[in-house]
Amino acid sequence: MSETQTRRFFVGGNWKMNGSVASIKELVSAFNAGSLSSSPEVVIAAPYLYIPLLADSLRKDIAISAQNCFSKPSGAYTGEISPAMLKDVGATWVILGHSERRSIFNESDEAIAEKTKHALSAGLKVIFCCGESLEEREAGTTMQIV
Repeated sequence: MSETQTRRFFVGGNWKMNGSVASIKELVSAFNAGSLSSSPEVVIAAPYLYIPLLADSLRKDIAISAQNCFSKPSGAYTGEISPAMLKDVGATWVILGHSERRSIFNESDEAIAEKTKHALSAGLKVIFCCGESLEEREAGTTMQIV
């Protein structure tokens, strides 16, 4: 990071695989009515299909994040979402390397690095997750792992 750049703190909420159009409209109404300070940045990570709804209805000082993206910019990858597609529908952030993606989908550090490269080159901000497994945490080895 250069001397002229400063890090800005953010607070985020990951909705995981939860929500419905009705529940999200209710949450958006509450968020839009609330007050926020200019710091930290507030980020909501929603399931893919709700990102356009958020982009159209959520106040603009709350950022929208995707929960994942694919490691290629385009192509014959059925069911995948590219970083450029995420930007196109209103996301400005993406979560990569989440422990659930690593454990359930066996995502490797190399695969996550490739996703990160494409996300950054598309202009998305990245929430890069790294950390210990549940077993490592319970064994007290968190600091050695991280």
